[in-house]
Amino acid sequence: MNLSATPSLYAERRARLAAQLGPKGIAILPTAPEQQRNRDGDFLYRHDSYFYYLSGFTEPKAWLVITGDGKTTLFCAPKDMEREIWDGYRLGPDAAPAQLGVDAAYSITELAAQMPGLLDGRDAVWYPFATHKGLETQVDGWLGSVRGRVRLGALCPDQLRDLCGPLDEMRLVKDGHEQATMRRAAQISAGAHIRAMQLSARMLRDGQEVREYHLDAELLHEFRRQGSQYPAYGSIVAAGANACVLHYRADAGRVADGELVLIDAGCELDGYASDITRTFPANGKFSGPQRALYELVLASQEAAIAATHAGARFTDPHDATVKVLAQGLLDLGLLDKNKVGTLADVIEKRAYSTFYMHRTGHWLGMDVHDCGSYVEPAEAGRFTERKDPLSGDTVKDRPSRILQAGMVLTVEPGLYVRPADGVPVQFHNIGIRIEDDAIVTAAGCELISRGVPVAVDEIEALMRG
Repeated sequence: MNLSATPSLYAERRARLAAQLGPKGIAILPTAPEQQRNRDGDFLYRHDSYFYYLSGFTEPKAWLVITGDGKTTLFCAPKDMEREIWDGYRLGPDAAPAQLGVDAAYSITELAAQMPGLLDGRDAVWYPFATHKGLETQVDGWLGSVRGRVRLGALCPDQLRDLCGPLDEMRLVKDGHEQATMRRAAQISAGAHIRAMQLSARMLRDGQEVREYHLDAELLHEFRRQGSQYPAYGSIVAAGANACVLHYRADAGRVADGELVLIDAGCELDGYASDITRTFPANGKFSGPQRALYELVLASQEAAIAATHAGARFTDPHDATVKVLAQGLLDLGLLDKNKVGTLADVIEKRAYSTFYMHRTGHWLGMDVHDCGSYVEPAEAGRFTERKDPLSGDTVKDRPSRILQAGMVLTVEPGLYVRPADGVPVQFHNIGIRIEDDAIVTAAGCELISRGVPVAVDEIEALMRG
């Protein structure tokens, strides 16, 4: 449980949700199940983000039921001293109302018996579609029980609604508590990146063999040392050519003197993710070609940051990045003007995608790729159709989301140069990404991850330390 938050914070969120359910609506939300790793061992447990957002409760085997009149019922694991000796403390239903601020709590063993009564008289059932395997079948069973009592006066709900819709909109704009937590998560992650960068240079100076797992271990150590619960995702520690693999995982690759290292890693703190990428020379000194590509990516990120502010569209930072990268690829000779044409041609035909194939950002919050529509809701019905110049698929372009203060997104341009005909050899096997976490403000954005530097000279100075 997040001790820095009060029950009133979650109660206020539940009240906001209840107001959207309709007076006779009911919302049903389970937390995540435990997942077996092998034999009799489970993976480290992580709660469901929606469930935690509304409860602050981190135990498995729990459900929330919220009604349109604002009442909340929790079902959770009962107290069991024998199981608690093996598995740890359980809050239990008796203590839950006072500690979590819910109206009532029952043992999870009573869920099936209680649900038909809670559904009786409701007109709409809300639950998250396509997120929990078997949930729809469970709801159908409970509705069947209510329907079987209609001759006795029971009223069965006749609408099923997707709970993800209202919850996604609520989670998209972060409140002050969420922003403070994310700032701290980014601060911890920035410190971990610094330690990994310095370790790489120090080990190479000392003549030691450096492997990707050495740097990964440094990240994990700093995450936990500073109080985060776990990594927000599997850390990417990619040395040399491995950096050209977008979802490469930290492995046993050798970190060689003279090559670049790309680290994409962030911790999770109290349910909230950070997401930082830095690319640095393993030995602490950029070569000429490395520096040229790096400074191009950094310039594109600065353009994207300048385009990130309330009132802008979500796609504006990406468009700003692409314009800078495309021109730089032409200037450096990675794209041949005689073959691809002008800057406008490169952008229109997406000729840059050989070297830059992903978007410039995504929502960030309780999940690394956080929930929330990328289309402006009020304009979702408008679209134009075009043919993608690379795939040939028909694409529907809908108006992109208008950024609001309190939204949090990443800004992460990159370049990935694999050996190929016509690609200058000095750039072969260089992969670069620079990623920061940004809170949208009225005037611009607050970069909460700049505790680790991005400028070439600052990185080199840091790694000499």
